Amino acid sequence: MLGIIITQFVVLWAVIDPIGSVPVYLSQTQHLTLKQRRKVALKAVAIASGVLIFFLVAGQLLLEAMQIPLPAFQAAGGLVLLLFALTMIFGESKPEQEQKLTQDISHSELADLAVYPLAIPSIASPGAMMAVVMLTDNHRYSVVDQAITAGVMMAVLFVSLLLLLSATTIQKWIGNIGAAIISRVMGLILAAVAVNNLLQGIKDFYI
Repeated sequence: MLGIIITQFVVLWAVIDPIGSVPVYLSQTQHLTLKQRRKVALKAVAIASGVLIFFLVAGQLLLEAMQIPLPAFQAAGGLVLLLFALTMIFGESKPEQEQKLTQDISHSELADLAVYPLAIPSIASPGAMMAVVMLTDNHRYSVVDQAITAGVMMAVLFVSLLLLLSATTIQKWIGNIGAAIISRVMGLILAAVAVNNLLQGIKDFYI
C-alpha cells in the first residue's frame, strides 16, 4: 500500500508540477501586496482542487455515458501524457511556457489571476485531469483506493499551496533555471508513467 501511495504521489506531483507553478505565480503577482498574493494563491489552489475533484468523481462516468471504454481512454490518456511529458523535456519548460501565456494579462483582477493561468492550466493541467481519471478507474480500484488517491491528490495540492505562499523565498533559492531543471526531470518521470499507461491500455483493450 505504501508503494502505491508513493507511486501515485510521484505521478500527481509530476503532472501538477507545484514547483513549476512558482515562477508563474511570481511573475503575475509581483505588483500585488503580500495580502493580495496570499488571496490569489488560496483561490487558485481552491479552484484547481475543485476541477480535479470533479474529474476524479465524474470523469469516468462521463466516459461511460459516451460509451468510451476505459482501456481506450487509458491508452489515449497515456499518449497525451507522453506528449505532455515530451514538451516538458524537449520544449520550453512549464514556467517559460506559462509566463508567455500571461504576458498580456499582468494587470488582471485577482480573481482572473487565480483562475488563469494559475488554477488552469498551471496547477490543474490537462495532464493532471487525465491522470486522476486513470488513477481512479472504477473497474480496477475500490472506493477505499479511490479515496486514498483523492487524499494523495489533496496532499500534492496542499504542498502546491505552501510553495506558492513561500514563492519569494523559493525563487531566491532555485531561480528560474532551477525550476526549469526540476520541470524537465518531472517530465522524464511522467514519460515513463505515460508509456506504461499506453501499453497497459492497449493490452486491456484487446483482452
